[in-house]
Amino acid sequence: MQGFQLTFYTAQNRHHEQRPIHEWLLDEARKLGIKGATIISASEGYGHDGILHAAHFFELADQPVQVIMLVQSSEADQLFALIKQHGLSLFYVKTPVEYGTTV
Repeated sequence: MQGFQLTFYTAQNRHHEQRPIHEWLLDEARKLGIKGATIISASEGYGHDGILHAAHFFELADQPVQVIMLVQSSEADQLFALIKQHGLSLFYVKTPVEYGTTV
């Protein structure tokens, strides 16, 4: 199948509707019928502001998080419309991909 890999970058401490944004994205993707998504927690990274974000021994709030999903074009459109409707500002990468399963 042809589609897109969507990768959203956020942090453990970013919330929307009293939930971490990465959990909100996962739940909304499921509601839209997107077949799967993966959350990956990173140890550290920096964003456009140049500030280092990291998981610290006592505090994980600033830990970088990626949400990755493979979607069809129509699913990407629906998800981005929903994100816009909720007024969220999220950094993302949208990459054309071929995906499927092996026999």
